[in-house]
Amino acid sequence: MTEVSEILMSVLSTIRVPRPGDRVHKDECALSFASPESDGGLYVCMNSFLGFGSKYVDRHHAKTGQRAFLHITRTRKRQEDDGNSGSGDPPKKKPTRLAIGIEGGFDVEQEQYEEEVKVVIFPDRQDVTLDDLASMPDVVKERVSLSIKGLQEADSVSHALQVQQWDGEVRQESKYAAELKQLDNGIKIPPSGWRCEVCDLQENLWMNLTDGKVLCGRRYFDGTGGNNHALQHYQQSGYPLAVKLGTITPDGADVYSYDEDDMVLDSKLPEHLAHFGINMMTMEKTERTMTELEIAVNQRVGEWEVIQESGTTLKPLWGPGLTGMKNLGNSCYLNSVMQVLFTVPDFQTKYVSKIDKIFDEAPSDPTQDFKTQVAKLGYGLLSGEYSKPAPDPGDDPSASNESKGDQVGIAPRMFKALVGRGHPEFSTNRQQDAQEFLLHFINMVERNCRSGMNPSEAFRFLVEEKIVCQQSQKAKYTQRVDYIVQLPVPMDQATNMEELQEAERRREEAESSGAPPSAAVRAQIPFAACMAALIEPETLTDFWSSAVQSKTTATKTTRFASFPDHLVIQIKKFTFGMDWVPKKLDVSIDVPDTLDLSALRAMGQQPGEELLPEVAPPPLMTPDVEVKAPVLDDSTVSQLCEMGFPLEACRKAVYYTGNTGIDAAMNWVMGHMDDPDFSAPLVLPGSSSAPGTTPTESIPEEHLATIVSMGFSRDQATRALRATNNILERAVDWIFSHLDDLESMDVSEGGRSEAGSEASREPPPGPRVRDGPGKYELFAFISHMGTSTMCGHYVCHIKKDQQWVIFNDQKVCASEKPPKDLGYLYFYRRVVE
Repeated sequence: MTEVSEILMSVLSTIRVPRPGDRVHKDECALSFASPESDGGLYVCMNSFLGFGSKYVDRHHAKTGQRAFLHITRTRKRQEDDGNSGSGDPPKKKPTRLAIGIEGGFDVEQEQYEEEVKVVIFPDRQDVTLDDLASMPDVVKERVSLSIKGLQEADSVSHALQVQQWDGEVRQESKYAAELKQLDNGIKIPPSGWRCEVCDLQENLWMNLTDGKVLCGRRYFDGTGGNNHALQHYQQSGYPLAVKLGTITPDGADVYSYDEDDMVLDSKLPEHLAHFGINMMTMEKTERTMTELEIAVNQRVGEWEVIQESGTTLKPLWGPGLTGMKNLGNSCYLNSVMQVLFTVPDFQTKYVSKIDKIFDEAPSDPTQDFKTQVAKLGYGLLSGEYSKPAPDPGDDPSASNESKGDQVGIAPRMFKALVGRGHPEFSTNRQQDAQEFLLHFINMVERNCRSGMNPSEAFRFLVEEKIVCQQSQKAKYTQRVDYIVQLPVPMDQATNMEELQEAERRREEAESSGAPPSAAVRAQIPFAACMAALIEPETLTDFWSSAVQSKTTATKTTRFASFPDHLVIQIKKFTFGMDWVPKKLDVSIDVPDTLDLSALRAMGQQPGEELLPEVAPPPLMTPDVEVKAPVLDDSTVSQLCEMGFPLEACRKAVYYTGNTGIDAAMNWVMGHMDDPDFSAPLVLPGSSSAPGTTPTESIPEEHLATIVSMGFSRDQATRALRATNNILERAVDWIFSHLDDLESMDVSEGGRSEAGSEASREPPPGPRVRDGPGKYELFAFISHMGTSTMCGHYVCHIKKDQQWVIFNDQKVCASEKPPKDLGYLYFYRRVVE
């Protein structure tokens, strides 16, 4: 037996064969962004199946004692233009289906690499090739070969997350298809030569399947597409189904249901087409389907031309703090937010400066540790190790894309999987709101920093709300914690109002006449007008005054009780139309480079000012009538919840509007979104139990233990669980969004001695906030392109050494004309004088 055979025999008991359910990390290092394609390849522990780059594999060996690793290296294959490579591989196919992981969908690109594997024994890094293994004793050869085969065949965690099988073309049968009414109006449609009956457009044409009208499709957000005539016809007639002409083939066609607002199936399509003289079996495709159009958009999402500053040639930048991030499929919102956060010194100090200590203290599976993965991401962005030109995918593997600005960059797969785990939106590959993700991530930081330095304090500030009863002139002061200033957009304050009105008039004329639409005009809103709208007193018409013991009118003003080190401002561009459909305001705001908010500091109770008595409002009952809790309309509550509002807020909306329907409830929600107790549990009259529970409900002890282990008292944990119907994940979110309320709770349990008197107890500390001058300078902003937060693309601009830099996923370039007037989230830092 050779020396290597003896070594393998000694570690044979530690070598495992992957089983179903094992997490195999063979594409990415647990502590860095090294991969099998990186210099040095990737070492996969043959016991834990964790992957490590050459920089960290010795650390894992020293920490765990594991000696056997599968070393994987991948080299890019040469790509021939004609697709006939020397290896005989077939040419790469263009996607024909809006899908991932199934036939015809987007390619996962594994076949672009050639892979080599060998076993390496630590600490001396002795190599054992497959040829060496063949000559070893059967017991060694069999066990090690099975482990290698299992690791090679196992689906890696990052690959499974990246390429979850997804089909964007799965369509449902329309509810109108089976019984669709078709008019006997004598209309027959020719097999070609179609034009819109209103504006004469010859492309993007849709035939209504009820009356045979041929009309153009919708106008896209950039002014291209149709003129909305097919949509307008549905709005006037109510005829729900239309087929896209040019997509009809013997296999089917694009059918859209206006009422169901989706692409649908029509099982009777041949019959419905034949009604208007169209023989489906003889038709040929002449236009791109809606799926093909969406695929084209997905393939172009990383191109420089689709984002701002596309009209200039931008200079690529490389080096520390200038690292791009790969788009994992609609992950640009995450990329933009994390790029900005790691320019904040608090996050650098917490996660990057102490990275060795964090890695040393990491648990056995660092891929599931929040602190470790955030530190890994921060180091990847700031170190400069991955800020280098990406290899050119052409013939020469050594060539690079330096002139194009494409970087190797980092792919935050482990990070995205960890921070999105269990979340209904951030765990998906759909586009998300960058502001919502920022708050979600801050929430996670808060959870994981109950002790020690908390970098979220850089953004945390106190808001003072002052309510003055207009009848008694007595005041009430409350404070709440916030992280973002939401700046309203007063459209009626546009400085180019006449131009906007003229553009609207031309638009209406074009729609009525069928003429092509004119260029869109963007509203110019002064930043000062937005600030004025923010601080304008709000009139409360249904305020219960404890001074006069009745409902009356009050005014509410909001000011800063503290100024954070870093201030985030969100421009409230996204709103609801008259039909409650989300829409984006197309506005330009002259956001300043410097900001002085000193005049907005809260002053607290003024000399001679009387406070409203601390008296609760009377219960909603009469003395002679037994009060029973009202029955809430579950369907209305569900509709509101589906829009993304908190459950308790939805229940309140239905209750306080007397079950009068979705419109009234929605109006209540929009009018009370800024209330401090917006998401607090609804306490129904006559209820003798605590909020959010019934007298017979019990609190799961294991849920209590989980929350108490995070540093909260038993009473606080109980309150959170009762407020969320004993759902642990929601309870954790609730408790972190009500920290200021919980800190002031009287503690009745949790280990206090009964001998301890109330007088001897220290008052619980309030939320920790920093304070200082209210003068700021702009250092970053995140911009959004598209019609909704649920689609489009995000990029960020960050000021580095007095130079604006644009981060567009993997591309990092010097910005020539940073579009500061079109941003969505703005980041300011305090000016220290």
